[in-house]
Amino acid sequence: MDRDTIARCLPFIIYMAFVGVGEGLGWLGARGIINYGDDAVRFLYPVKITLVAVSLAVLWKHYSEVRFKGISVSDTILSVVVGLVVFVLWINMDWPFAVFGEMEGYDPGISGGGALPLALTSIRIFGASVIVPVMEEIFWRSFLLRYIINPDFMAVKIGRFTLVSFIISIALFGLEHNMLLAGMMAGAAYTLLLYRTKNIAQCVIAHGVTNLALGIYVINTGQWRFW
Repeated sequence: MDRDTIARCLPFIIYMAFVGVGEGLGWLGARGIINYGDDAVRFLYPVKITLVAVSLAVLWKHYSEVRFKGISVSDTILSVVVGLVVFVLWINMDWPFAVFGEMEGYDPGISGGGALPLALTSIRIFGASVIVPVMEEIFWRSFLLRYIINPDFMAVKIGRFTLVSFIISIALFGLEHNMLLAGMMAGAAYTLLLYRTKNIAQCVIAHGVTNLALGIYVINTGQWRFW
């Protein structure tokens, strides 16, 4: 595996490995094999997001396709609108037939008050709206979308359209989320935005807006299942 592939895949692999650990702990706990408190699971997220952030920082020099400097104002406005539309659709697409598994979500315990829940909530919002969008857009829209077109993905221009890569990438993006159709909808929206702007940074902005709006919504409504 070459360094360009490693740079775009490693942060995502770290993130998904921790998702697997969380799922494994839940499975073992439900069967009484191990006993752990809720705080143990809550602390997985800060550790996960810290490691992902560190990996992105170390590898940042490889991400020449993520251009925030000199971005178009009109494209940025479009990205914000796309992000908000995805958020509105997301919270209305939790149909039972389109959900895999239980939507338990992440409850930092903020309703109980105290400094620790507030800190965990702040980390969650920061991670979801800043770190995760960068990590996911680099993997999905920069690496995988191009890799499907040509394994020598660095030779493929950002934002190049093929129907096969579009369909496969949004299907896999949907499968990453337990809300399958909502995930596919979001994947399609961010990918179409990429085709329009030819800039991964605009996808990061849209994705970040979606996740920030979702975080604000979750905190204000207590709908932790969306987290």
